Amino acid sequence: METKPALSNENNYLDWSVQLKTYLMAQDLWEIVESRSDPPAPEIEAAFKAWSKTNAMVLHVIQMSCQPNRFSDIREISSARIAWDTLAEKYKPKRPDPSSSIAPVPLRKDELLDSRENDEKGNINGDVEIYTELNKALQSGDWNAAKEFLNTHPHAISAKITDTKKTALHVAAEAGHEHIVEELVNIMSEENLEIKDFEGFTALAQASFRGSYRMVECMLGKNKNLTIMGNDEGNIPLILALYNGQLDLARYLYLLTPLEILMPENGTMGAAIVSEAIYNKALDIALDLVKLCPRLAIAQDRIGYCPLYALACMPDYFLGGNELVFWKRWIYSGIHIQSAGPINEIHLNIQKSAGNLSNDKEIIGLGIKHLYEMKLAHVLSNELLRRMRDQLSISNIQQIRAGRVEDAILRATKEGIFEIVFEMVKANPQLVWSHDARSRNIFSVAVEYRRAKIFSLIHGLNIENGLAGFPDFTNKNNLLHMAGMSAASTSLNQIPGAALKMQRELQWFKEVESIVPSKSHGFLNKEGLTPRQLFTKNHADMMSNGEKWMKDTASSCTVVGALIVTIMFAAAFTVPGGNDQNKGFPIFLNEKLFMVFIVSDALSLFSSSTSVLMFLGILTSRYAEEDFLKSLPTKMIIGLSTIFFSIAAMMTAFSAALFLMLCEQSWIVIPVICLASVPVTLFVLMQFPLLVDMTILTYRHGIFNRKMERWF
Repeated sequence: METKPALSNENNYLDWSVQLKTYLMAQDLWEIVESRSDPPAPEIEAAFKAWSKTNAMVLHVIQMSCQPNRFSDIREISSARIAWDTLAEKYKPKRPDPSSSIAPVPLRKDELLDSRENDEKGNINGDVEIYTELNKALQSGDWNAAKEFLNTHPHAISAKITDTKKTALHVAAEAGHEHIVEELVNIMSEENLEIKDFEGFTALAQASFRGSYRMVECMLGKNKNLTIMGNDEGNIPLILALYNGQLDLARYLYLLTPLEILMPENGTMGAAIVSEAIYNKALDIALDLVKLCPRLAIAQDRIGYCPLYALACMPDYFLGGNELVFWKRWIYSGIHIQSAGPINEIHLNIQKSAGNLSNDKEIIGLGIKHLYEMKLAHVLSNELLRRMRDQLSISNIQQIRAGRVEDAILRATKEGIFEIVFEMVKANPQLVWSHDARSRNIFSVAVEYRRAKIFSLIHGLNIENGLAGFPDFTNKNNLLHMAGMSAASTSLNQIPGAALKMQRELQWFKEVESIVPSKSHGFLNKEGLTPRQLFTKNHADMMSNGEKWMKDTASSCTVVGALIVTIMFAAAFTVPGGNDQNKGFPIFLNEKLFMVFIVSDALSLFSSSTSVLMFLGILTSRYAEEDFLKSLPTKMIIGLSTIFFSIAAMMTAFSAALFLMLCEQSWIVIPVICLASVPVTLFVLMQFPLLVDMTILTYRHGIFNRKMERWF
């Protein structure tokens, strides 16, 4: 079972919020809390239904993580975001306002004497009002005033001077005054540096939050034990720096944190650091720690998952998760990354890495350092994955279950990270049958999220006959039913046009239909629908949008084609130079350029006529489901191809005519031709990518790699 933090009061709110946020991020649910935009309108049924489901899931998690006396605060709230904000407003510790001009309430003489006595004894529980002047001086960065107060009240150096039980060092670190922090550290003892506030954090934790290397170095120079001092939840400074994205500081803290406290037998801290490092793009830290302690790869972190799950949540760390145009792919393939070295030599910061890689300086200088950073991340993540695979191959079933490796593989399948699924199943073949709470295995998840490369692995297992069952026992959907469901929007983002999206969905259904046994075609799910009926029901809107897209595109192109037909037909009888009045033949009949003109005119006329007929065929099509698979795309491909050809031929005819009539005025002919080509070129540039995509999607080989050999 998953263990989530329980909110009890303001004393553990920060720990609760940090852990719950990490859990929601791992489940891809945090966005609904973070988003400030309004939910979709109920009229947009699909979007509103998806939002409502996600909102209910997040709200349930928040409710279940509250103790009974705190649940009452959000019992009547139906929005996850509002519930989160309500709890934050009520229980998040309020920080003192440094700009407040409200004067402290004057103390009676006897109260003041008691407070001073407490101060002289170092009583940290005394009245904080007597430290108001010190607090203001620290907040404003006035060291002289703070020093004067400390000279008068020497024990104030270790007193808790705020309502949140912060010391002077806490306040100065939180305010970011590095010079005051250095002065305070010089006059404090090692024990004073270890004093914690009401959240259980030392002043070093505050400095780690801010990412101040100078403050951290100053404190650790006096007391190195601060690196292992965390609050009750085990949040040591290294974790705090990672969580807040202070990666350079995190690397420094990592080098000073004792390795022994990060071992799995000492708790979840080590696995939590690896996971946080992965989530926050500090792959060098994660890789180095897994190298030193491979068992952390599948050890439980604080939210019950292993670092492998964190890696499975980050598709950008692998080449398949990045769509690159051809020229970027070419540059990417030419970038050389040196093998990973010690932690202090590995940095995702390009400014630090470039200094040691002379071969890549020219590439970086081209202004494409993001490609370098991308490949560096890919190299590190693949090395990290290899280390995790090696550990998994020697782990027993209890360790695998404890680390929830199955959840990691299913998450990798959902994100389309082929490398993780392939390597993990290859390391432990039993993981090929990993399933979730709804009994969906990796192949049914691959179908649901349209991950063709992962589903192709099935061809290397020879288990097609075992696909007739119900991979989703909750709704009694078999694998073909899963193909009949609407694909997640993210899996279709790269496909242009609703018609091509419908085509891709049909291709998926046909591919899965050809793999599963014939008896699966007639199975009924919980709704009493066969796979084909479910497909028709779920894709009705997509088919309607595809029809509209096809008709709109065909209508626009028909207008262009008709104009070209009209122009080229007229040009054939009004040739440049005119006709001989006696014989009726064109005056330039014997000129080579005239033959170029007349042939180009004829080709443009015939091809534009063909395109108009194709587009008319699209406009009058019956628009059945099967038409989107081949018929409609083929007509669109022919129509676009011929209209592009007719445009090119028209421009050739136009250029030839100008040269014939103005052969001695070439200085004006060439600019005119160039200007006339601009609108035509723009039209081609806008529509030609569509033609290429449509041709590839329609006539390339099947979605799956049916030649996959047995891979374990």
